[in-house]
Amino acid sequence: MAKDIRTLFNDDKKAMTQQLSKGHEAKFLERLNQELPQKKQSRWSFLNIAASVLLVVGLGFGSYTLFNKEVTPTQVVDTDMPKPDTSPDEKTMTLGDISPDLKKVEDYYVANINLELSKLKLTPDNKELFDGYVLKLEELNVEYKSLSKELTENGPDEHTVNALIQNLKFRLNLMHRLKEQLKELSTLNASQG
Repeated sequence: MAKDIRTLFNDDKKAMTQQLSKGHEAKFLERLNQELPQKKQSRWSFLNIAASVLLVVGLGFGSYTLFNKEVTPTQVVDTDMPKPDTSPDEKTMTLGDISPDLKKVEDYYVANINLELSKLKLTPDNKELFDGYVLKLEELNVEYKSLSKELTENGPDEHTVNALIQNLKFRLNLMHRLKEQLKELSTLNASQG
């Protein structure tokens, strides 16, 4: 049978106004705590602290090994930006000092030269070829230093900037040629052996 919703609502109001016995809420909370006890969690648990210490030790060890590598035969040439042959308080200009775009170009070539150099494997068979290229790289490095000094003394001009970029290109091309010749030498040795 259909009942009027208003009467149902009024009956429900009467049921809601009934008072609970004294201490009912406290008993309920006590039972709830017995069934589902809450553990006090410290802000830093032992595992969090151990993970943090392990992370710090790992990062420290990684950076130590990264910055304290021994020099290998493939790292004979310093292809990073040349250090000036002047006193410490006298600074030479680089391409990065002229413009951020030129800094990107300079960083691109230096990174690729270092990448190619790191890929090379020095063996007794290719040592003579490798040494010849190292001498050419050192000559280009000396030329780059003199161009940087000229850039510092005369200020930036198109000729000097282009010469610095060309120097970096020559070094990268030299590394590519060395890589190709080493590959040819290794295939020749493999076919003979």
